[in-house]
Formats: sequence, C-alpha cells, structure tokens
Amino acid sequence: MENQEKTNIELPENAFRELKDGEEYEPIMKKDRVYPEVSLWSVTWGILMAVLFSAAAAYLGLKVGQVFEAAIPIAIIAIGVSSATKRKNALGENVIIQSIGACSGAVVAGGIFVMPAIYMLNLEADFFKIFIAAALGGVLGILFLIPFRKYFVKDQHGKYPFPEATATTQVLVSGEKGGSQAKPLLIAGLVGGLYDFCVATFGWWNETITSRIVGFGETIADKAKLVFKVNTGAAVVGLGYIIGLKYAFIIFCGSLTIWWLVVPGMNLLFHDTVLNQWDPSITQTIGQMAPEMIFKSYARSIGIGGIAMSGIIGIIKSWGIIKSAVGLAAREMKGKGAGDAEIIRTQRDISFKIIAFGSIGTLLITFVFFYFGVMNFNLLHAVVAILLVTVIAFLFTTVAANAIAIVGSNPVSGMTLMTLILASVVMVAVGLKGNAGMLAALLMGGVVCTALSMAGSFITDLKIGYWLGTTPKKQETWKFLGTIISAATVAGVMMVLDKTYGFNSGKLAAPQANAMAAVIKPLMSGQGAPWILYGIGAVIAFVLDRCKIPALAFALGMFIPLELNVPLLIGGTLHWFVTSRTKNEAVNTARGEKGTLIASGFIAGGALMGVVSALLKFGGIEFDYENWWTNHLSELCSIVAYVTLLSYFVIATKTDKKKA
Repeated sequence: MENQEKTNIELPENAFRELKDGEEYEPIMKKDRVYPEVSLWSVTWGILMAVLFSAAAAYLGLKVGQVFEAAIPIAIIAIGVSSATKRKNALGENVIIQSIGACSGAVVAGGIFVMPAIYMLNLEADFFKIFIAAALGGVLGILFLIPFRKYFVKDQHGKYPFPEATATTQVLVSGEKGGSQAKPLLIAGLVGGLYDFCVATFGWWNETITSRIVGFGETIADKAKLVFKVNTGAAVVGLGYIIGLKYAFIIFCGSLTIWWLVVPGMNLLFHDTVLNQWDPSITQTIGQMAPEMIFKSYARSIGIGGIAMSGIIGIIKSWGIIKSAVGLAAREMKGKGAGDAEIIRTQRDISFKIIAFGSIGTLLITFVFFYFGVMNFNLLHAVVAILLVTVIAFLFTTVAANAIAIVGSNPVSGMTLMTLILASVVMVAVGLKGNAGMLAALLMGGVVCTALSMAGSFITDLKIGYWLGTTPKKQETWKFLGTIISAATVAGVMMVLDKTYGFNSGKLAAPQANAMAAVIKPLMSGQGAPWILYGIGAVIAFVLDRCKIPALAFALGMFIPLELNVPLLIGGTLHWFVTSRTKNEAVNTARGEKGTLIASGFIAGGALMGVVSALLKFGGIEFDYENWWTNHLSELCSIVAYVTLLSYFVIATKTDKKKA
C-alpha cells in the first residue's frame, strides 16, 4: 500500500498554469497534515552540502572561471542518500537539504564576483572582512525577500515559468516516486548530461555555432560587426522549453536589438574612434574590435541600464505589496497580527516583526562593519554607505527574484557592476578616494552582490516548497544557518587560494572579479561611467513598459550574450510545437507535461555533469581541443549533434493517445 501511494505521487495538473477564478493549488504535501521536514538528518546533510559545494564552487569559479549551479546536484544527492537509507516520507526533508545546501551557490556568486578584487588592487583583506561581507549580504537577501514570497510564488502562480525551480521540483518528485514514472526524467538526464559532458570535457563538437562557419558570415562579422551565435548545450535548450515561447521571444528580441542594431550601429558611427573615456585600457578603434568585444566593452551597458530601470518600475508597481507588508509588520508589532495558528501551514512565514527587527539589526551591524572596517572612514562615509546598500539591495531584490522567475538566470554581475559604479561615484563625491574608497566600494558591492544572489536563489527554493507543500517558515529559518556556513567556507577557500597562488599571479581566472577591479580603479581616480549607455537602456525599458511589454525580459536579453538567448528561443519554439501539433487538447497537454520532464532532465543532467567536468579539470584531467574548435568542421559536427538532440526531444514527447 505504501509503495502504491509513493508511486502515485504527482504534481497537480494546475502546477504550471494560471489558476482559474476560485481555483486553489493543492500541493503534494497536504496543507492540513504535518510531514518530516527539519530533522537532525536534513539539517546535517544540508550543512554538509553547503560546506562541500561552497568549497567546490568557490575553488572552481576562481581557479578555472567556471561557476555551476548547486541546487540540482544537491537535490539529486539528497534523493540518493534518502533512497539508500530507505527513509520514509523524505520529500520534505529533501527540500530542507536542498534549501540549506543551495546557499552555497548564492554566497559563492556574491563572494567570488567581487571580493578577490580587494587582493587584485593590493588592498587590506582578511578572513573577517570577506566572511562578514558575505554573511551580512546573504542575511539581508533573505530578510528583504521574505515579504515578497507570497507575491512571487502564490499570487503569480503560473504567470512566471521558474525554469530552475521547475527542474529541481521534477527531480525531487521523481526521486520520491521511484519506479517507472521517473523514467522519462532519468533517461533525459542521462542523454542531456552525456551530451553536455562530451562537449565540456572532450570537446567532440563545438559548444557554439556561429555565422562565421561560412565565408560570407566571416566577412560580415569582420566588416559590418554582424554575427549570429547559438550555444548548443542541452541544459540551455531545456531552460528555453520551460520558459516558453512568449518570454523566450521577448528575451531574443532584446538580444537582437543589441547584437544586430547597436553593435553594427556603433561600428558605422564610430568606426575609426577609440572610445576609452570609460575604460583607459581600451586602445583599439571600434572598427578593429570583434562584435563580441564591442558588446562586452559598450553595448552590454545598455542592458544594465535596462535592468536597473526595470527594477525601479517593478518597485513602483509593487508599492501596494510593499505597503501591505510594512502594514502587517506594524500590526504584528502592536500584537494585532494573525497568529501562526490562524495561518495554514503551507503559507506560514517568519513573523514580520522578526523580519523588521532582523533587517534593522543587520543594517546596524553592516553600518558598524563599514565604519570600523575601512581606514579613513568617518561618520558621513558610513551613513552614506549604509543608505546606498539598503536602497540598492532592497530595490534590486525584486529584480533578482523576477529574473530568476522568468529566465532562471540572475544578472547579479550587471547589478553589482552598477552598484560599484554608483558607490564609487557617491563616495568620491563625499570625499573618499584612493585605496580607502576602493575598499569601501568593494565591501559595499560584496554585501549587495551576495544579497541579490541570495534573493534570486531563495525565491527558487520557496517556489519548490510551494509546489511540494513544505512549510515556508522552516525553509526561511534554516536558510540563515546555510548562509553563515557558506560564507565562512567561501572566505576560507579565498584565503587559501590567495596564500597558495596569489590573486595577482595570473594563475587564478576569477573573470568577474578582474572586471570589477578594472572598472573601480579609474572611477576612484575621478573618471566617468557610461551613463549615456545606461540612460539609453533605461529609456528603452520605460518605453517597453508603457507598451505593456515585459521590460525586464527584454533587458535581460540585452545583457545576456546572444549565444545563450538563441537556444532559449529554440526551446520556447519546441514548447509551442509540442503542445500544438495535434487537434486533441488532451494529447497536447500530456505531451507538454512530458516535455517539461525531459527539459528538466536536460537541465539536471547538464548541471550534474558540469560539476563532474569541472572537477576533472581541477584534478588535472583536461583535453586540449582548442585547435579543433577553431576549425569550422567542429561547428558542422555541432549542427549534426544539436539537430539529433532536438529530434530526440520531439520524439520523446510523443504520448499514446489512449493514455492521454
């Protein structure tokens, strides 16, 4: 009987669509029952995963420049250890393991994107500074996001695709089911994982197809700066399928605007000009640059401006939600709020009284940290710094959550770059320059970067919990522990790497931190930022919003590279095709659901094998395929492999009409 009940575990039919008027979503774990969630088992494994994946992700991100998402591999390990020990009703515990462990990816992104720049600029850094910046940022991200949980995961149910949360949820559900019902996801995970592993490890075919594969394409890329690129990874096309055609198309349009209008347009207008007023290290004219370099040096800044304006618009539109959250907190502080007993288990959050006092306390500690952590820092500098951090972190929290909900990718590097630029400009204006100014801006950037990374990561956890029926309060409470553990681990790894290699030795990749260091130094010397490019992006986002087009999705397209946006459109088109190729709606729905399982398998397999591939590189097992990838035949092989993968996807979604 127990096995029969386990096999019948299914996500409800309305899990991924908008609810009709009066319709309620009923999760797998019933709201009127109590399930095992927080236990010695789940907390211990969660902490172990946080330490293990924080160390691995930080090391690999800094050593080889390869950052991987930890949520799905942790979910797979949680299922594995629960199954191996024959634990009963382990779904809630597995969510807690995944939620605590996933702090690793969020804190690592916040840490390694900014903090190594302190070493690169020869500033004072120690374990305490790095740990406190990462821990405070992570805690702020959690506290600032909780008031928006209900809005993103419940009120917007079915309106956002939540691609990473969808994939992780499918993995957890398939693990709980066991048996043949998990078969489509497992097979797709194997296919997608091996496919991506062959590319990342052996380089059997090129990971990117470009229009340069033909002579004409090479010519227009060189002369007109016009290029078309597609990443052929299984995981990315899986993301596109879950995102769906609507959002994928908007993202793609944003990408084309930058790559096919702005980049060629800059070449026409400034062909013989060296535009280095924002970056003195640039010595080439626009005409001498490849399209990719024009995008990286200039055009991407338009996307950053668009993301920032989308955030401002989002805050204005969400003002009612913010006011209601503040009002609820005020009522709770007066003892007039609804008690835990009056709120159903699956909608129970940490008390808003705790969130309010926690936020104020964390900001006060951050203020003290800034005041005593930077030399030549006076009271005015500390006040300005904490105001900037508070406003930017709170403003961009919803942007990070929105981005994850739409595309499964958090543009945290772009938002952090904007933070560093604003912090540098403002700190210079209040009289803080040189080394002290750079250290202050980087510590501020580190706090904000980790806060935004955590907010994006945590909304994924909370959506998983909503689909499955866990208790949000328990996820929120234990997320703090995972954050502190991950922050300490990342700080320790960073100190070890500096002692072993040295961040200025060139032996560590740390691409994001290098970019941050390159930007902040001239700013602290009084040089300007590309405000005109940010302004253009902001205007575009404003106009799009007035036209009722999702501005953030378009802005993400302008910021994320073209080769990652095109496969999103391919995946979205697959979703449309799979769910509309027959006149039988029941068959289309069944095929669409199976497609979601296959796409989730692609994402899970790609994530897991990405970790394996990176670990092999760390162990010195690396295959040299750079020369092969410079040969256009590698792209031809990639086309064959990609078409085969897509064909498998379509064929695998076919469902027996009788079953449907």
